[in-house]
Amino acid sequence: MKPSPQPESLIPLHGGYRKLKSFQVAQLAYDVTVRFCDRYVEKRSRAHDQMVQAARSGVQNIAEGSQASGTSKKTELKLTNVARASLEELRLDYEDFLRQRGLALSLLNLACYFLDRQLAAQAAAFEQEGGFTERLYRVRSQQRAGQEGAR
Repeated sequence: MKPSPQPESLIPLHGGYRKLKSFQVAQLAYDVTVRFCDRYVEKRSRAHDQMVQAARSGVQNIAEGSQASGTSKKTELKLTNVARASLEELRLDYEDFLRQRGLALSLLNLACYFLDRQLAAQAAAFEQEGGFTERLYRVRSQQRAGQEGAR
């Protein structure tokens, strides 16, 4: 006898952002940025605050988007894109600093690359599976069909 399929979970597994390469590299970029700014950028300058906050925003938005993914793929995509935009802002700040001194940049290029891949995967998953509202409808429809079949 074939086992019956498990009903779709209303709220799928979500979170797990600490395992994402994008989160790990963004967190490393944040740590490096704090040290870099403390050492090379005037502490009371707007640039110091902007760079640290952009790095922090990258990390925090990856985590927040991952947590929100259980009930809103739209929010997950939006926050992952905010993280990507924050790291792009930070990358431009570094590029300015480094270009003016004839130096190169690579860590943020890697973080942005991972976030571009993550956004593409999230978009593909949304196209394939839909979002929370669609899942609500499917679960409720399966519930109704099961009740009617039991009659």
